[in-house]
Amino acid sequence: MIYILSSIVILLLGAGFYILNLKTFGAEPSGERLERMQQSILYKKGTFYNINHTPSFAEGYDGKSVMIDFIFGKKDPNLNPKDSIPHQKTDLKSIPKSENVFIWLGHSSYYMQVDGVNFLIDPVFSEYGSPLPIFNKAFKGANTYHVNDFPNIDYLIITHDHYDHLDYETVKELRPKVEKVILPLGVGAHFEFWDYKPVQLIEEEWETEIELKNQIKITFTPARHFSGRKFKRNNTLWTSYVLATSHHKIFIGGDSGYDTHFKDIGTKYGPFDFAILENGQYNDAWKYIHAMPNDIPQIVKDLNVKYTIPVHSGKFALAKHAWNEPLEKVTENGLKNYFHVLTPMIGEKLNLNDSIFKFKEWWKE
Repeated sequence: MIYILSSIVILLLGAGFYILNLKTFGAEPSGERLERMQQSILYKKGTFYNINHTPSFAEGYDGKSVMIDFIFGKKDPNLNPKDSIPHQKTDLKSIPKSENVFIWLGHSSYYMQVDGVNFLIDPVFSEYGSPLPIFNKAFKGANTYHVNDFPNIDYLIITHDHYDHLDYETVKELRPKVEKVILPLGVGAHFEFWDYKPVQLIEEEWETEIELKNQIKITFTPARHFSGRKFKRNNTLWTSYVLATSHHKIFIGGDSGYDTHFKDIGTKYGPFDFAILENGQYNDAWKYIHAMPNDIPQIVKDLNVKYTIPVHSGKFALAKHAWNEPLEKVTENGLKNYFHVLTPMIGEKLNLNDSIFKFKEWWKE
């Protein structure tokens, strides 16, 4: 019996060691990168911080109770769609360079082309939004695009290093197609570990402005969130972005709870033609790090946005609400609070030069 138990323990330890050393987990920042982080005013005692105090859980919640409720608590019966969700398959390689377009790819992944330059944001094309092919399986019909569908990418943009925004298998396959990667401070450690060259990385902190091709400018701006791929939290930075072109000003929101930074960004960099905002995978327990539906009208007002494009839904069930609830709520809020919400289905082309937009309520089909 002792021999059997010892063998089981050894096997479990070996399996744990193997799993925790998989390349998907990335690497800890070190060397010159760590020295840069230590000089940042956002970094203190080995951790990045939000502008204002940001608890992991809202008042009345704790990690243990939230985990138990998530695993064993009641979930919405429509947590997952009953059939394949509506989608299109636009041929991305055939889009003329003269077109300014946005194409949602599910969850927080999307493709943009503006002023002859293309961008791929937070691509996750694996079947699962997690480090192992066990959790967070993509909805049927939501995992439509894969690396082979894309032309060469001028700029790959990453908002933070969580698995549903930074997928190892995806960025590994993308590497031969990517010219530059724009990413927040510290996240470059993962990319160098995954064989990207340092010269490819544009790795900065909030309030840094970078000039890109064709006089396009991108500015790293605050978000209220957190980071981490293994056990250590907040050892890399998270960010939103302001993308300014000759014709458009676009806010790339990333994951963020509501806070004063939205008003600051709107005042300093607005008004915006488009804001791509997190809308989905929310829960009262983590309202400080993920925007709730009733936060969206105030965020839109703070940013001074003409058109809002909601993302962070439609692919993975990371919270307990119905899969289509975020789209229901954001469109209702748009009607009640008089702001324009654009809801293309996955793969449907949104022409950024249009002045009139009309999209079906595809999530009701």
